[in-house]
Amino acid sequence: MSRPLRLTALISGGGRTVCNLHDRIVHGQLDAEISLVIASREDCSGIKRARDAGLEVRVPDHGNYDDDLASLLDQAAPDLICLCGYLRKLRIDTRWSDRIINIHPSLLPRHGGKGMYGDRVHRAVLDADETVSGCTVHFVDDHYDNGPVLLQRACLVNPEDTVDQLADRVFKEECNALPEAIQLLAEQRVKIVDQRVEILPGITMNQTNL
Repeated sequence: MSRPLRLTALISGGGRTVCNLHDRIVHGQLDAEISLVIASREDCSGIKRARDAGLEVRVPDHGNYDDDLASLLDQAAPDLICLCGYLRKLRIDTRWSDRIINIHPSLLPRHGGKGMYGDRVHRAVLDADETVSGCTVHFVDDHYDNGPVLLQRACLVNPEDTVDQLADRVFKEECNALPEAIQLLAEQRVKIVDQRVEILPGITMNQTNL
């Protein structure tokens, strides 16, 4: 693109993911700009973190949430909507088809679906005695954690891991995976064919795809 990719980020928690994107942009490591951060509720701790970083944050009206969210998205006019720890079910408007991505803290399709987020995911990985976990960046459709996979990064699960230890290791992969995925989109190197993602050739940042 001749200009940075225009992003709107949706959050429900601490906002670390969107602040990581902002840091990458500030340091010239991501060809994008964050036009707006939308928080799902007023008590999100990520609101202060995002505002402290200089980002505009809005919260949709609770009594008319979906319509107000749609209005905010229209006003922000993003090229791409990024779900950065956003926990509400998103009403998908056709105008945003293939322009919404999410990052999930597991190697989908493992440990995805309704109610699977945060520590619940990491606990499920540990309970299953899995030796590998990671994260997935995928396009969003009408089902939880279901759209075409854009990029995945893996990490080892140690036998002695606690939920917090595994979560920290996975988050380190998330901090690389989401900017890498967005950069691919900024370079117009992503194509969806028959619900599968094809990455077109070009010069990219270092990345690990599964």
